[in-house]
Amino acid sequence: MFPERFSNLPAYAFPRLRELLDAHAPGGPVVHMTIGEPKHAIPDWIGRVIAENVADFGRYPPNDGLPELLDTIGGWIGRRYGVQIDAQRQVMTLNGSREGLYNACMALVPERKGGSKPVVLMPNPFYQVYMIGAISVGAEPVFVPATRDGGYLPDYTSLPPEVLNRTAAAYICSPANPQGAVASRDYWRALIGLAEQYDFQILADECYSEIYRGDAPVGAIEVAAEMGADPERVVIFHSLSKRSNLPGLRSGFMAGGPQSIARARQLRAYSGTPIPLPLQIASQTVWADEAHVIENRRLYGEKYLAADAIFSGVNSYAGPEAGFFLWLPVEDGEAAALKLWQQTGVRVLPGAYLSRDVNGDNPGKGYIRVAMVAPINEMQAGLTALRDCIYG
Repeated sequence: MFPERFSNLPAYAFPRLRELLDAHAPGGPVVHMTIGEPKHAIPDWIGRVIAENVADFGRYPPNDGLPELLDTIGGWIGRRYGVQIDAQRQVMTLNGSREGLYNACMALVPERKGGSKPVVLMPNPFYQVYMIGAISVGAEPVFVPATRDGGYLPDYTSLPPEVLNRTAAAYICSPANPQGAVASRDYWRALIGLAEQYDFQILADECYSEIYRGDAPVGAIEVAAEMGADPERVVIFHSLSKRSNLPGLRSGFMAGGPQSIARARQLRAYSGTPIPLPLQIASQTVWADEAHVIENRRLYGEKYLAADAIFSGVNSYAGPEAGFFLWLPVEDGEAAALKLWQQTGVRVLPGAYLSRDVNGDNPGKGYIRVAMVAPINEMQAGLTALRDCIYG
């Protein structure tokens, strides 16, 4: 009586982690470094904006986003990427970016591609919603390794024509979760060129775009505009969760060509959950402000330097270009996570929980993912304990 489409999925990463660790006592003060939940201060004025508009919880919110919010997001895209768009036709608000990343498959992936079952490409390791989106629409998820040898980004150009001819969409996360790798302008050009050649869409998950060291990451929409690519070729996804330390606001957006956004809006009109009106008004003020983002980035900059110092004697260590995760090589991720918990109380995520086995190989098996979201003193203590336990 139940569908089989999800029957062979493993448990989600965090239930698996609880099963691995919770039967064992921690070996010291518990330090949570598993979930990418920002802990820096939220903008201090956000509560006031919500309170001033609290009566609007009594109204149904606009499904696609307040016109003023859409325009503000369009203005942010213009400032950040130098691309001018018609925000009223090319932006849709999201109840967190995961909603959009899932529903992009529902709205945009056709039932057949070239007369065959469509393919959705995704990196491996990956944000698990990519796979579920593909499975939900009857597409074949194709997992492409994102390993150290390839700069921790998937090489979709290496795939055979028989796969690319069936490809309807390709997910790419830059900056990457979990590795923190950033797609270069050349990488985007090659991928967009491939999508133009084989007529598929790029679903660019850029939720970590505002947390980086050095230069700001190049955006997919930016390179697509430079190339004069089909406006429907790239759909981007952003969120206030990481940029503004507001994961609980559940506010993000997707932007792309007018036809893509129209299809996403049509689906959302039937099945979506719009952002409550006071939170849309608050989101408008947050997208318009960069001062708190700059301060947030400064704090993560301090954390990058602290992590670099702690692991300076570990030859296998490579700090991330962006984002707030460390992707640390170990012999076995599950064994390392269990040892670390039992001996120190530090809690990290085995990399295999973010990956899938392909031909007997899991590219995340030899890693642990460590979230640098705790206050810096707590983070330093956790990383020092980790270093001494795993690499000492």
